[in-house]
Amino acid sequence: MAKMRTAIGLMSGTSMDGIDLALVRTDGHERVERGPSHYVPYDDGLRARWKQALVTAKAITERRQRPADLADAERVLTLAHAAAIKSFLHRIGMTPGEIDVIGFHGQTVLHRPDEALTVQIGDGPLLAEETGIDVIYDMRANDMVHGGQGAPLIPAYHAALASNLPVGLERPAVFVNIGGISNLTYTGQAGRPAELAAFDSGPGNMLIDQWIEAHTGKAYDKGGQTAARGKVITALAERYLASPFFSANIRRSLDRGDFLPPQKGEASLEDGARTLAHVTAAAILKSASYLPEQARTWIVCGGGRLNPVIMAEFATLAARQGAKVIAAEEAGFNGGSMEAEAWAYLAVRSLEGLPLTFPGTTGVSEPVTGGVLVTAR
Repeated sequence: MAKMRTAIGLMSGTSMDGIDLALVRTDGHERVERGPSHYVPYDDGLRARWKQALVTAKAITERRQRPADLADAERVLTLAHAAAIKSFLHRIGMTPGEIDVIGFHGQTVLHRPDEALTVQIGDGPLLAEETGIDVIYDMRANDMVHGGQGAPLIPAYHAALASNLPVGLERPAVFVNIGGISNLTYTGQAGRPAELAAFDSGPGNMLIDQWIEAHTGKAYDKGGQTAARGKVITALAERYLASPFFSANIRRSLDRGDFLPPQKGEASLEDGARTLAHVTAAAILKSASYLPEQARTWIVCGGGRLNPVIMAEFATLAARQGAKVIAAEEAGFNGGSMEAEAWAYLAVRSLEGLPLTFPGTTGVSEPVTGGVLVTAR
């Protein structure tokens, strides 16, 4: 039996709103004990810094390059993660010596799968030095070396969760993470890695967040309150859903710039938010046509599950196909910390030399492991 290890996962996603942390004990296979989690929001200054990093990163042609002030941004981001780790450990009453490894995602600033180029800023050696804990980072790169898209990586963790789904949930179950970009994982009838099929399904909260911020200065549509007052502009929604992304023969991972919010004047604040909420839900169902079989249960995690307009729209569309939509919490999971949990789980798999990605998830040529280990001094 494989050794159980204690890991902390760190996730800063495409929404760039903050750091998710989660503690997991796992053997890297099906044994998963989920522990406490925490969220540390970025202030406006840091969020502006990461947005500028996206612009600066456009000049990168080789993944180790850090042009202009990107190296400094990477250091600032890493120190923010180190502070979050220290605060989290204090909060849960644990010491660095009780943690075997940190799974460090960093912040994606460039993702061009067609060019086999992905860049997540985050200094693994600095994080290990600051925390005194071994770190696994840069987990996407090896997948691209072997022909994969570099995303999504979370399906391996979804498979572990699916192997222990509550009695009564109909299979096949599909996990949907509605973050800045949405991705989905088909887990088959038994939740084994060989059955997995996964891919990005379209824009998630990203377009709504950008729309709300451009019009109000707020970071997101809290509780879907703005969208709830609007109506769907059919022509605008159809324009998004007509994107070649949805009809391409090959499923590809998305970058933040692949879908852009409407121009000012195309819709009122409320109608724009409502339309983009519809697009988020409809995109999932449209992309689901590429799954091996139709889902019976959709398990939703990520920030999108907290937007009742998105969830209601998704439930209505899925019901037409005879499927049920539930938030991750209804299945006994934590929909807010699932990606951070996944990064902890993946770090343990990396230590064990186990595959992180599979042909059915990223298009990689064969199951491959990944990640770079930094041993704390």
